[in-house]
Amino acid sequence: MTERIILGIDPGTNIMGYGLIINKGNFIELIKMDVVRLAKIDNQPLKLKKIFETTLELIDQYKPDELSIEAPFYGKNIQSMLKLGRAQGVAIAAALFRSVPIFEYSPRKIKQSITGNGNASKEQVAAMLLMLLKIKEAPRYLDATDGLAVAVCHFFQKNTTEKRKSYSGWKSFLAENPDRLVT
Repeated sequence: MTERIILGIDPGTNIMGYGLIINKGNFIELIKMDVVRLAKIDNQPLKLKKIFETTLELIDQYKPDELSIEAPFYGKNIQSMLKLGRAQGVAIAAALFRSVPIFEYSPRKIKQSITGNGNASKEQVAAMLLMLLKIKEAPRYLDATDGLAVAVCHFFQKNTTEKRKSYSGWKSFLAENPDRLVT
């Protein structure tokens, strides 16, 4: 049974959420989820430095096989999106620095994969993750479950993709799936 560790990051310049899961076959288990609080750091470049250093520390400590990260989205404020993009870029740079493969998912894709609803609330995502991973206590900040959600989304996406086969046509499909032919 192959094992892989997935680090999920919800980038932010005030709070960065992260979650680590271990994937054993078709099962996942929580390793850790938490947040990095950055609100007390006044200087934007120093926040980015902290995100980079923290991501490197997580990679060095837990040795993830893959990093999944939430893509920034455009809300009402372009400045917020730019800051989120920088935070995401710094976390990606840290993963690249340690040669960890990177996968990016939109907030809608993450919510859809966890709850079945791309418009789910943070609370709905957190509740589903607590149930799915049998977590007894909710974290103080929903940003932690947001980071965990990115990792779990990647697990679901990767498992779905790996199970799909490509066929050169109907003949090859039927040759490998004779039971699917209805006569």
